[in-house]
Amino acid sequence: MKRREEVDKYRDMADEDLAAEADRLKESLFRLNFKLALGEVDAIKKMRLEKKSLARLRTEVRQREIAASK
Repeated sequence: MKRREEVDKYRDMADEDLAAEADRLKESLFRLNFKLALGEVDAIKKMRLEKKSLARLRTEVRQREIAASK
């Protein structure tokens, strides 16, 4: 998924859905960390993508918090 599409997808989600997606990404990163420890090379690229997705999601959540406090 392209970056712009991913950001738009997160903007369209409800707060509860964002929290659920964040939990899913954290769980995925946890499992990928085990795969990385076992030496699976393809886990590195997927791990980078998941980290970036989680960062984008957290950015959207933070922007909503800032907008709500104003």
